[in-house]
Amino acid sequence: MIAVVAILANVIGVLTTWAHEKVAWPMRAARTARLTFEQVRTGKRSVWDLAKTVASTVGAIAVLVVLMFPIYWIFAASLSEGAGLMSTDGVFADPSTYNLDAYRWVLFESAFPSALLNSLIVVFVTVSVSMSVVIPGAYALSRHEFRGRKKILYGYVLFTQVGAGLSIATLIALYVLFVNFGLSNNLLVLGLFYAAGAIPFNTWLLKTFMDNIPISYEEAAVIDGASRWQVIREVILPLSKPGIAVVLVFTFLAGWNEFIVAQTLLRPENYTLSVELYALATSGQYDTPWTQFSAFAILFAMPVALIYFFAQSYVESGLSFGGMEG
Repeated sequence: MIAVVAILANVIGVLTTWAHEKVAWPMRAARTARLTFEQVRTGKRSVWDLAKTVASTVGAIAVLVVLMFPIYWIFAASLSEGAGLMSTDGVFADPSTYNLDAYRWVLFESAFPSALLNSLIVVFVTVSVSMSVVIPGAYALSRHEFRGRKKILYGYVLFTQVGAGLSIATLIALYVLFVNFGLSNNLLVLGLFYAAGAIPFNTWLLKTFMDNIPISYEEAAVIDGASRWQVIREVILPLSKPGIAVVLVFTFLAGWNEFIVAQTLLRPENYTLSVELYALATSGQYDTPWTQFSAFAILFAMPVALIYFFAQSYVESGLSFGGMEG
């Protein structure tokens, strides 16, 4: 009960901070614009500098609009009437026909709920196993010298660079191996397989991040009487939050978005969301129910967007603080 209350308190705190930042954004923009024009008026900035700033801002907004157009198009298609992606009058359906029928079908009449449960099982196994190996492994490789350390590091680099190509080349052999051992159509085994693939790269990533944490912080804690476990819990883990957030997002994506291996090993009763989405696209003999497909795709992508949205500050600092330099 206490843990649930603590989690709810953290969620409410994050939502409150986010709402405060969003509400204050127009005020900050207006204040920045006022200061900019004041600098131009007093001669601290030239008109040419202001023109370059305005042109850069317009260009960035144009790029953002181009990047977001497919998402907006899919969202608009999910609200349209019928099964088509567009009307005869343009690329968008008639707004007067927008409704939530496609979302109602996905949530209450399709296999979305069972596929969502299957995906959550796979992701839970992938994330829990990966993080239980990645964090202590990254700390050991970052802070301790032991026999075979360099060979392990070279092996990690080789596996992370070559492993992705091998996973496709050995897919048939992998399928035969899993079938012979009776491990196909098993969500827990699939989660372990994703975790095994995610551990090398993410361990290397977090190890590189921990290398940037000064050892003097740990030495100061030891001098103050902290044990090794207290140093890890109260010094290393708090300072590694951005790196851990990056690893957590990458690991989640490894289990949530993967399609090829899941399509090969799972049968329809255990389909994950990515496989169920593909099955929906190919279910029609002569056509595809695009509005239902769009609604399914929006709901499928929603958790990834929410996780990145709430972990955005940690992810940005984790990627910029030497996390990707290795």
